[in-house]
Amino acid sequence: MKARFLWGAGGLLALVLVVLGAVGVYLMRAQPQHEGTLRVAGLKSSVKVSRDGAGVVHIEGDSMTDTAFALGFTHAQERGWQLEFNRRIMHGELAEILGEAALPVDKLLRTLGIYQVAQKQYAAYPEDVKATLQAYSKGIQAFYASGNQTLSPEFLLLGTKPGGRSGVAWEPADSVGWALMMALDLGGNWGQEISRLSVAKVLDTQRLWELYPGYPGEAPATTVDLAKLYKELGVYSSKVSTSGSASSSSHASLAVPFLGEPGLVEGKGSNNWVISGERTASGKPLLANDPHLGLGTPAIWFYAHLKSPEQNVIGATLPGMPLVVLGHNSHVAWGFTNTGPDVQDLYLEKINPSNPLQYQTPDGWQAFVSRQETIRVKGKPDVVHTVRSTRHGPVLSDAQSAHADIIDTSKFVLALRWAALDEDNRTLMAGIRGSQAKTINDFFEAFKDYHSPMQNVVVADDQGRIAYKAIGKVPVRKADNDLMGMAPAPGWDAKYDWAGWLPMAQTPEDLGQKGWIATANQRITPEGYPHFLGQDWVAPHRMDRITQMIEAKPQHDIQSMKTMQNDVLSLSTQRLMPHLLAAQSSHALAPAAMKVLQSFNGEMKTEEAAPLIFAFWADELTRALVEPQLGKELFKAQYGKRHFRSFLEDTMDKQDGFWCAPKSCADQASEAFTRALERLSKDQGKDVAHWQWGKAHMAISSHRPLGQSPFLAKWLDVVEPSPGDPFSVNVGTYWLNETHEPFASRHAPSMRAIYDLSDLQNSLFIYQTGQSGVIGSERYKDMSHEWATGQYRPLQMTPSTQASLLTLKP
Repeated sequence: MKARFLWGAGGLLALVLVVLGAVGVYLMRAQPQHEGTLRVAGLKSSVKVSRDGAGVVHIEGDSMTDTAFALGFTHAQERGWQLEFNRRIMHGELAEILGEAALPVDKLLRTLGIYQVAQKQYAAYPEDVKATLQAYSKGIQAFYASGNQTLSPEFLLLGTKPGGRSGVAWEPADSVGWALMMALDLGGNWGQEISRLSVAKVLDTQRLWELYPGYPGEAPATTVDLAKLYKELGVYSSKVSTSGSASSSSHASLAVPFLGEPGLVEGKGSNNWVISGERTASGKPLLANDPHLGLGTPAIWFYAHLKSPEQNVIGATLPGMPLVVLGHNSHVAWGFTNTGPDVQDLYLEKINPSNPLQYQTPDGWQAFVSRQETIRVKGKPDVVHTVRSTRHGPVLSDAQSAHADIIDTSKFVLALRWAALDEDNRTLMAGIRGSQAKTINDFFEAFKDYHSPMQNVVVADDQGRIAYKAIGKVPVRKADNDLMGMAPAPGWDAKYDWAGWLPMAQTPEDLGQKGWIATANQRITPEGYPHFLGQDWVAPHRMDRITQMIEAKPQHDIQSMKTMQNDVLSLSTQRLMPHLLAAQSSHALAPAAMKVLQSFNGEMKTEEAAPLIFAFWADELTRALVEPQLGKELFKAQYGKRHFRSFLEDTMDKQDGFWCAPKSCADQASEAFTRALERLSKDQGKDVAHWQWGKAHMAISSHRPLGQSPFLAKWLDVVEPSPGDPFSVNVGTYWLNETHEPFASRHAPSMRAIYDLSDLQNSLFIYQTGQSGVIGSERYKDMSHEWATGQYRPLQMTPSTQASLLTLKP
């Protein structure tokens, strides 16, 4: 018996060792080749691909098309699964490998018609840009054809291959499609409109604008009584509203990057600033940029240096595109933030009661344009999805079932007019040509054809000049448009149709007369600006803090730029702290907690307890004030990615009796403090001295999509304790509707970069994971701790060290 047991145990151990050995061998074979020589079909001449000590990939070839080819090859080496997952997102093919959970995402992307639009836009590109896109896609295909590297484990685990059933891993139009996906991620107005439509069902219009206050000092762009308008039109469904965010259905059961978070306004965005030589120690400009995007593994960015006779550029590339999006060349450095203009309008289309195949237009009834989309679903029969479009654009309510909880879809549908879907979108052309600029003027000339998403661009050149320009297309709305895109408009009334485009010459700009320029998604239109760009600006907490820090020093250097990018002082926290300090509580931990809070200055530091106490208190207080007015289901749909922070600041400062009723605002604050302490005692124990913000506010870069598995997440997700909050310059936005780790940072600086125009060799970068997306690579997450703790790596065209050299030969 004992011998049999030993033999059984030994056999089990041997089996485990065999399995582990097989996994190890597989992972080894999946690692990219960084040394030696590879022959690949499609190149015109040899290309050198080296990696430096910081992990940056340097690609040098005899032509721009050859470097684009090699970049595609390298992206496929290091980010092959990411490319496949991204391709499936924009094609609406996730359900084929992930099952029914991904079906809402596929329906949305098929309805938007991202890939069909991308094909049309690609066809309109000039031949030189097409050649670059073609070379890039051929490089990806050549990598898979070479067969020298086993596919990433994700392909095996999910039972798929590059390109899926088509077998084409990447096409030129896919790069155009991925640019559209970035525009979708950075667009948000359609979700704002849905939120206002939803809340107007239960609140009067005055209270709606209190809940969604405009930018400080700015009245709502519309004076229409929204609640009255929609009730008189008979828009609302008789169902209990369980939605209120355009993303609620598409994100219900699958965390997918780059689908936009339409309800996420507070904290969403980026920072950039440029300081002229008259304000720097070197006498030449310094430029900083940190785009705030959803965290994921692999990271969104891949750092590369592209050198050919036509260009010499280094910085952040996006796997899927053959260009440096953010970075510098030999003469010019640039950084982007999202402008946030209103380039998305929703239209209520009235269905013909006598013929549901028609909708009302200013000229009478017109037939919907329809097409059938067949969506494969893993383990289930195919789903046939009917996509309808109107003269404004795709019918979103056909793709998002949650809309049926809001509007009566037997009478109305919601159609989307979105600028990025227009066929004249040539965004990639601007990016490719801009990398060759020698001056600021050259750069903006290259970007005159830039389309979507509109960006705040700060630029500096080696001649010492700095500048800012809002680049991109913004619609002009008619003078009698009384809704101004703030809420869904009656689609049968022509006064709500767009009336053209704002010329690029008339978008906001700044030539740096005051010695510095900064943007942080704040309102960028100056007083007296004659054109309407939108009104969904991010509250100015970050911009105000950046201004404070720039003005606090007569001269800046690289170290002060680092300090600014990693600043975690939350002006929103400072504004609300007096209300927390005045709170009364009989909770046993209240005295210890209040002692900690007395010395708290609003810095959301990882290792401290005070930021944790404050964040839990603000959450409890917001819930207490808003949920009773919206109702449980609508509040649940609205809250989470939206924090209602501006509302909370205004309400507590005014001591608004409507929102605090039936108690006083002071009593609400006190009771919220007690509830917060009770939650914290369960989450982090009963000793306040051991509480830390970083334990709750971990930056989670979840693997796409295997991080959905709790078991695999432990191995594949990249997790670091992190500082900041949604309102600090070093952003760490949390989603309070998450059932798991609601205070975890999920939307943060996706990278940080600093460019020194006195010597571009001094430039720096960092991001939150690592250059390789291949599981088991030493570069999978080697930057994560440095990123979380405010460290940087050198970004050098001529690096001090070369870690490897691979030569690609035709």
